[in-house]
Amino acid sequence: MEEQNILEVCTPVLSRHATTDPHVPSICTNDQRYLHTSPEFPMKRLLAAHAQDSQTQPDLYQIAPVFRAGESGRYHNPEFSLLEWYRVNMDHNALMTDTQSLLKHIWQAFDLHWPGVQVRRYGVEVFERLKCWPENASVSMIKTYFKDANKSFPTSIGNDLDAALDLFMDEFVINEFPSGTFVLLKDYPSSQAALSRLGVDEDGRSIAERFEVYFGAIELGNGFHELSDSRLQQQRFEDDLQKREQMGEPAMPMDTYLLEALAEGLPDCAGIAIGLNRLHMVIGNHDSIDQVISFTDQRA
Repeated sequence: MEEQNILEVCTPVLSRHATTDPHVPSICTNDQRYLHTSPEFPMKRLLAAHAQDSQTQPDLYQIAPVFRAGESGRYHNPEFSLLEWYRVNMDHNALMTDTQSLLKHIWQAFDLHWPGVQVRRYGVEVFERLKCWPENASVSMIKTYFKDANKSFPTSIGNDLDAALDLFMDEFVINEFPSGTFVLLKDYPSSQAALSRLGVDEDGRSIAERFEVYFGAIELGNGFHELSDSRLQQQRFEDDLQKREQMGEPAMPMDTYLLEALAEGLPDCAGIAIGLNRLHMVIGNHDSIDQVISFTDQRA
């Protein structure tokens, strides 16, 4: 980060707002504040604060403890560390190259053999198996694929196509990623845009301008060409809250400070968060996140 002249920042761990993402559970304190699941929102507010002066607009990074309720397992701990950074005037494709450079730098620092990177497209992976693009798939089609593979399909998914696609990718795509190699999976369906912009792929199909980083089947991080439209971001927050209600999950207070910052103007930028504990697992060839955290949830 120093070599790239990226400014280190520190933002609050506690917030009056939480993520609305129905699949990311926040931890609430007794005074109705929330431990952040990512430093993303305040970092974007810092970017927006300098957006009017392109001469002094810095790239930003932060190493922060983050918290997610109910996450415990081989790759999960309720408290873990994220490396998050934002590059101004980059899109997701440029950020993919930036991410590869960082990972190669780390591998060389530890005198490890650089395994290289494969770039794969979400839609192509789905098409090769289902013979249709993700936006044309159906839950029943995915359910049939599971049945033909002698795998159970949970009834709890119901008619949620994105949830069905997520499970399909986990079971039949990501599990087949080559071990010992980095994979950058890009061109997600537009319905899974989250906090990213929408664009078109090389085939002219609508996609979310985002990617995920894997080492073998281990997910290390998420990257986005960041959405800067405050009205569209608010609509996505509201859609999240509606989905939460349908799932029986509690409503979360959307970050109005972020929406105000986006309305003032966020510079064209791309950002990514990488889980440092999982990265540590990969570097040290460990089997469990417990082996790289001194005080896990059970011992904290």
